[in-house]
Amino acid sequence: MPGVLPEGEPVPRDGSLPATATRAVGARGFGVYVHVPFCASRCGYCDFNTYTASELGGGASRETYADSVLAELALAARVLGDSPPPRVDTVFVGGGTPTLLPADDLARILDGIDRVWGLAADAEVTTEANPESVSPESLKTLRAAGYTRISLGMQSAAPGVLAVLDRRHSAGRATAAALEARDAGFAHVNLDLIYGTPGETAEDFAASLAQVVDAGVDHVSAYALIVEDGTRLAARMRRGELPYPSDDVAADRYLAAEAALGAAGFSWYEVSNWARSATAACRHNLLYWTGADWWGLGPGAHSHVGGVRWWNVKHPSAYAARLAEGASPALAREQLTPDEQHMEDVMLRVRLASGLPLDVLDPSGRAGAERARDAGLLDAGAYARGLVVLTLRGRLLADAVVRDLLP
Repeated sequence: MPGVLPEGEPVPRDGSLPATATRAVGARGFGVYVHVPFCASRCGYCDFNTYTASELGGGASRETYADSVLAELALAARVLGDSPPPRVDTVFVGGGTPTLLPADDLARILDGIDRVWGLAADAEVTTEANPESVSPESLKTLRAAGYTRISLGMQSAAPGVLAVLDRRHSAGRATAAALEARDAGFAHVNLDLIYGTPGETAEDFAASLAQVVDAGVDHVSAYALIVEDGTRLAARMRRGELPYPSDDVAADRYLAAEAALGAAGFSWYEVSNWARSATAACRHNLLYWTGADWWGLGPGAHSHVGGVRWWNVKHPSAYAARLAEGASPALAREQLTPDEQHMEDVMLRVRLASGLPLDVLDPSGRAGAERARDAGLLDAGAYARGLVVLTLRGRLLADAVVRDLLP
């Protein structure tokens, strides 16, 4: 989760929600996010809410973490208890490095979610993992526990790029782990890439794409490097040790990703995500992007139910302490206004290949969409069918398109 939490209004000690928020929980789908904030080391570019052993301090540990998550899950069940119990469509365990926890603990957390709310028969259950944090044995345990999808942080196949990013795994370990996951029975395997790292060449990125394709995965995420304040990478750039990323290079890398992945049978379904088929798309992320409900478990995790969004305290020890007292770990919350919900709906759905219906835009937004179509940023055929769908050039300029569609 992001390193800086927004301000908001206080949350009741018991975590209770307004009746209006719980009236139709899961009407658009319901997911559970589990944040595991532990990392073996800190990557230079990362500002997520994560902690190495030396940063953790007292009051929290990996050994007791699953118990804290299950305590929040029990609180969540009480909060949503008066509404029809949602059926869980998706679970996503992210981090950090979730697979630093024993596979049995990850299994116990999933079993707890199933016992409280019930997993849908076709539920998608994902865990993130660093390539060096899994083994054939742990992957088999996770698969047997009900995990159906794994997302591996590859980032690059180039040793020099991995070194700049402070990644610990070897250049070939990510694709080896992907093959191990498939052998363990995972039907859906994602590899994450980061492009535009200082020192990365076009040949480096082409080699990364080739390794991804050869690994036989069915999903790829590729993101331009973002330099976040407060990270080691940002400090190195301020000191002049590394150049800042180039927007032109990032655009070239994106075009290279689209060409290579398209030739290998992948199709984009969100600006930064490609899948071999509709069933390979990440359903959990689609819940986020289409305004569904989800409960976020863990320190710093965000939740959204019925237009109310809240976020937990960041530090694992503060999180565990609140739950030990029987209190909600939520730090603050906000009630989204109709205008805010509309803005988020436009911002997120424009990035999807399925598109945004034109009729949800106000007159100024529709005028902006017409300009974007005339500029070649929106697909003319989709526009004629009443949908806003980005062209390839539009994907490169997605943020500018969104700005033109909003009041």
